[in-house]
Amino acid sequence: MSRLTLRLPGTLHQQLAQLAEGEGVSLNQYIVYALTRQAALAYGIQSVPKAEVALQQQAFQSLIEQLGQTSPSEIKSVLATREKTDPEAELSADIIERLQERIRKRA
Repeated sequence: MSRLTLRLPGTLHQQLAQLAEGEGVSLNQYIVYALTRQAALAYGIQSVPKAEVALQQQAFQSLIEQLGQTSPSEIKSVLATREKTDPEAELSADIIERLQERIRKRA
């Protein structure tokens, strides 16, 4: 968890404190919620032009064809050299398992 010192105009501070109180959470929790929501909106879904989708589909098909020509030992070798990272601390084993299950169901 990081710490941030922030200077706010008095009226904004009061307004945020009232909103937090109305939600029954601390001011800190409310500000984190508001910033998280705003950050999520900034990365919203954007439409992709059909021409770009077609190019991506062609590139994917080409990749699939190339993978078909790769031996299992080559695949294992490449996978063994990939960078492995630990999941974020907030992601419990249960959450990770549920996400993996959703991915398997969509595949």
